Order: sequence, then C-alpha cells, then structure tokens
Amino acid sequence: MSTTPRPVISSTGLFTPEDVITNEELVASFNTYVERHNEAHADAIAAGELEPLQPSSVEFIEKASGIKARHVMAKEPVLDPEIMAPRWEERSNDELSIMAEIGVKAARQALERAGRDPQDVDAVLCAASNMQRPYPAIAVEIQDALGIDGFGFDMNVACSSATFGIQTAADYIRSGNARSVLVVSPEVTSGHLNWRDRDSHFIFGDVATAVLVEDAEIAPAEHWDILGTKLKTVFSNNIRNNFGFLNRAHPESAEGPDKLFVQEGRKVFKEVVPMVAKMIVEQAERLGIDPHSLRRLWLHQANTGMNRLIAQRVLGHEASEDESPTVLDSYGNTSSAGSIIAFHKHSDDLAAGDVGLICSFGAGYSAGTVFVRKMA
Repeated sequence: MSTTPRPVISSTGLFTPEDVITNEELVASFNTYVERHNEAHADAIAAGELEPLQPSSVEFIEKASGIKARHVMAKEPVLDPEIMAPRWEERSNDELSIMAEIGVKAARQALERAGRDPQDVDAVLCAASNMQRPYPAIAVEIQDALGIDGFGFDMNVACSSATFGIQTAADYIRSGNARSVLVVSPEVTSGHLNWRDRDSHFIFGDVATAVLVEDAEIAPAEHWDILGTKLKTVFSNNIRNNFGFLNRAHPESAEGPDKLFVQEGRKVFKEVVPMVAKMIVEQAERLGIDPHSLRRLWLHQANTGMNRLIAQRVLGHEASEDESPTVLDSYGNTSSAGSIIAFHKHSDDLAAGDVGLICSFGAGYSAGTVFVRKMA
C-alpha cells in the first residue's frame, strides 16, 4: 500500500578548501596595498583631490564580524597586493569546472553518509549565490559527473539559496516528481568579493555543502524529518552585486569595485534582524512549535551580532554556543552554505525527538526557514 511521500533530510556533505587566510595575513596584505596606493597618489591626496585609503586591523575585523579566518580556493593571489583576487588556470570545456568539482566532493560525502548510490538520486539542484557561467547549468555538470540519471538546474537566491533549494527539493518529494534530491551549494564567494574594500574585504570564504532530501520511505533510519519550511523575499539594494555578463568592469580594475559585493551593513542589521526573528516565531507557531523550546538554531553565518540578537528574540534568552553554534569564526561568511555547515558540524549530538531550525537570510532580502526533528 502506497503512502503519501514525506520529505526528510537524509544526510549532508561538506567540502572545505585546504587554504586558510587568517585575519593577520589578510590585514598585512591589505595594509601593504593601502600604503602603496597612498604613496602612488601622494600628490593628489596632498592637494585634497583624493581621500587616502585607511588601513584595516584585526581588531576592527573581529569587532565588526566575529570572523577570525576563512578558507579560500586560491590563497596566494588573494594575498598578493598586486592582484588581491582569486586566480587559477583556466580550464577547458572538457574539464570539470571549479564549482562542479567542489560541489561533487560535497555531494559524494552526503551520498556516502546516507549509504546511497548516485543512481538512486533523481535530481540535482545547484543552489548558490553566484554561478561561474550562465550555461550549461552547473547542476547538470554535477549530475553528469556523479552519474545521475535525472535532471538538474541552478538557482540563486543569494545567501538563502540552500534553504530555498531544500524547500524546492521537499516540494518535489511531496508531489511525487522525485524521491531523492541533492541540493548542492558550491560557494566560491572569494570571486565576488572586493578584497580592496576596507569595509568588506574580510567577509567571505569558499566552501561547498550538499543536502540530500529524500522520501522518508527510503531514508536511512537516522534522519531529520522536515516539519515545515517557509520562504520570504523583500526587495532591497542594501546588499548588492552588479557583476554579470551584461556589464563590464571599470577599466582601471580587473573586477571593477562598483560591480562586486557591496552592502549597507547598518541598514541590513536594522531591517533583517526583526524580519527574520518574526518570520521564525510566526512559522513555529503555525507548526505548533514553541520557539522557546527549539533545541538548536543553525543560523546563517554572516555576523555574530545578528545571530545573537535573532536567537535571543526566538528563544527568549541569550543563546549559548550549544543552542546557536557558530562556524563564522573559522569559515567566514560562506553565503548560502553557512547554516548548512553549522548543521553539518553541530547536529550529530542531538537526541531523537529534538527539534531545531535551519535558517538563512541575506541579499534580496531573502530568508528561509527549515524546521527539522531528529529521528533515529
């Protein structure tokens, strides 16, 4: 007798680049660039025609964000004051792309942890904040590399891409259009960061995550029931990236400082925190969940201050590291992958029956909630 399909999270996977850039290394590189720039433009600065660039500091970075280090795919060129951007050998069309390569590594780990073969998967969603090309879709490339007979497509909702992908996968399960879906988030965020901007040069890091969403009927005994999901978008220019194939970078810069990641941090903090906290509480109540009883919050890893305040408004008290774990200090902001890294690294210790929340928020504005219950 057939039963109504019920989506669950069977497993997760994580790929972490070997290269690490500490705040000390980052500040040394940035300040060298600042010194050279100010020396080269000394006359214009003295004449009042140009404002001198200001140096960065470890204390400034940690106070502003809570970040102490980040992983990157290409450390040397990022730290080179003459380059300050990721660089690697261009690959031919016959070679696996960078995004697909790290996405496949995360996906294979998720499949292995669930005891699943690629042939068991029906679809691949590549959910990330930036794609390295318009087409063919990175998801289809990952699908091909894994040997999956099904379908795939890319989706971008900035920092909420993974949670939007989880709901999309869950909807495919509920509708019967798939029984096993991989949501892969290869985030090479070092590519859209302006490493020469003092206010944001420390924010992002590279990583890849994968979430295997399946019908409970075929899931492993230990899994996470998806109790409910909620998505929300509100247009805002306070976090923006204009870099794309329809525009060109400023001629004086290979990347174009006006075409990379920019944000109005204070406005984002003021507007996003109450929106997300309210969204979480209201969705919890719709699901019959007391938000104060949530065992753990796996929040988007962008800013420790935002997470602290959101967790406090949801739980009703200052959250402990156990209740709202952070990976921001060692990974930096990894866009849509952040909350998934936190879930991947800090979920095995929960007991059967414990209820938690995976939550993302970022550019768009976009926000996504995934309430889950541990099953064993």
